[in-house]
Amino acid sequence: HLNLWIFVHLSVISGKEVCFDKLGCFSDDAPWSGTIDRPLKALPWSPAQINTRFLLYTNENQDNYQKITSDASSIRNSNFKTNRKTRIIIHGFIDKGEENWLSDMCKNMFKVESVNCICVDWKGGSRATYTQATQNVRVVGAEVALLVNVLKSDLGYSPDNVHLIGHSLGSHVAGEAGKRTFGAIGRITGLDAAEPYFQGTPEEVRLDPTDAQFVDAIHTDAAPIIPNLGFGMSQTVGHLDFFPNGGMEMPGCQKNILSQIVDIDGIWEGTRDFAACNHLRSYKYYTDSIVNPTGFSGFSCSSYNVFSANKCFPCGSEGCPQMGHYADKYPGKTKELYQKFYLNTGDKSNFARWRYQVTVTLSGQKVTGHILVSLFGNGGNSKQYEVFKGSLHPGDTHVKEFDSDVDVGDLQKVKFIWYNNVINPTLPKVGASRISVERNDGRVFNFCSQDTVREDVLLTLSAC
Repeated sequence: HLNLWIFVHLSVISGKEVCFDKLGCFSDDAPWSGTIDRPLKALPWSPAQINTRFLLYTNENQDNYQKITSDASSIRNSNFKTNRKTRIIIHGFIDKGEENWLSDMCKNMFKVESVNCICVDWKGGSRATYTQATQNVRVVGAEVALLVNVLKSDLGYSPDNVHLIGHSLGSHVAGEAGKRTFGAIGRITGLDAAEPYFQGTPEEVRLDPTDAQFVDAIHTDAAPIIPNLGFGMSQTVGHLDFFPNGGMEMPGCQKNILSQIVDIDGIWEGTRDFAACNHLRSYKYYTDSIVNPTGFSGFSCSSYNVFSANKCFPCGSEGCPQMGHYADKYPGKTKELYQKFYLNTGDKSNFARWRYQVTVTLSGQKVTGHILVSLFGNGGNSKQYEVFKGSLHPGDTHVKEFDSDVDVGDLQKVKFIWYNNVINPTLPKVGASRISVERNDGRVFNFCSQDTVREDVLLTLSAC
C-alpha cells in the first residue's frame, strides 16, 4: 500500500508545462503522464523539433507533392480545391510521411474521386523513444487542428469535408486533432490505433467516437502487447470497429524473414513488414478497399468464432458496412457506438473477398469423399471451394460459407465435383440434386440437376 500512497502523492505535485505559439500549452499532468498507464513524466517536443509537414497531392499532381502550411496564402497558391473532400493521412511510430504507402493510398483515391490528399510527415517526432513519441502526438494533433481551423476561417472550408486517416500513433494524432476542433471534423479512420500508453486511458488521451462526426476503426494487431507483441488496440474506439480475420493474426503474415526482405519494396519495407506485419496490414486493407467498393463487407457478430462458425450471414436489412474507404456509406453508421464487425481477407494484395453461403443437397450413391463447388456469374467465375468432406449420403444437405477472391455478380450456373482418392471397382456416382447460393445481400440463386457423375468429373447445374 505504501507504493500506491507514494504514487498518489507524487501525482498531486503540480506538473510542468510548455506553451507554443498558435498551438497552446501542454502539461505533463495526469492523464497525460504520471499515471498507471503512462508512468513516465514527459512533455512533447517543440513544433520546430518535430517539424510537422503537410504534403499535398491532388488529381492534378499525383506524383509530386506540394508542401503547404497552415497559412491561407500557402493553401491558396497550391492545387488545393475547396469543392473537394480533403483526406489527411497520418503515419505512426518510426514512420515518415514520404513512405510509399501514404502516396499509394492517395493514388488509389485519384482513381475513384477528386480529392485533396494530404500526407502528414512528422518523422521529427515519430523517430524517438516510444514514450516520447506518444507525447509528440499531441503537438502534431494540434498542428493538424490548426490547418483545419485555417481552412475554415480563411477559405470557408467546412470541417465536415475533412477526413483524417491515422495509422498506429497517427490514429491518436487524428483523435487529438478531432478533440481540438470539438468533434466538427467529418470523419476519422483509425488504422490499428496504437495500444501501449493508450489502451484503457481516459478518452481525452486517445481516439474515441466523440472526436469526429463519424469514427471508424480497423483492428489488425489486437493481441496483447505482452507477451504477443500486438501493437494495436483490442479496445473498440469508434462507431464502427472492424476486426478482419479476427483482428489478431493476419493471413500472409507468417512468412519467414528472408522471403519478406527480398520483397519488392526493398529492405526497409521488408524488415518492417516482418517486425510488424499484422500492424501494417491495416493500411494495406484500407488502400485496397478504395478500389474494391464491395470487397470488404463486415458482418455484425458477437465474436470472430461465431462468425467463423457461419452464424452471421447474410448482412442485415441495412446491408453490411464496408471496412475501409466506404465505411461512411453504411446507413446505420452512427446509430450506436462500438458496433463490431468481422470479415476475412486474402493473404496478399488484392485483399478483397466476397462471402457466399452454399447449400448442397446430394444425390446418387453412398460413399465417403470431398465435395467442391465453383460459382459462375455475370461478374466472373470463382475457384473450387470445398463444401464438405466425410460420408456422402443421398438426400443429405451440407451448408458452407466461403470467401471468394472474385465477385461473381448474379449467378448463372454452378459446377459440382467430388473425389475420394480411393480405388473403387464399382465406380460409384454422386451428384447434387440442388445447390443454393446466397450472396451477402441475402439474394438466393437456386440450381438443379438430375445427373450424377463419377469421381473427378465436373457436373454443371443450371437454374431450377
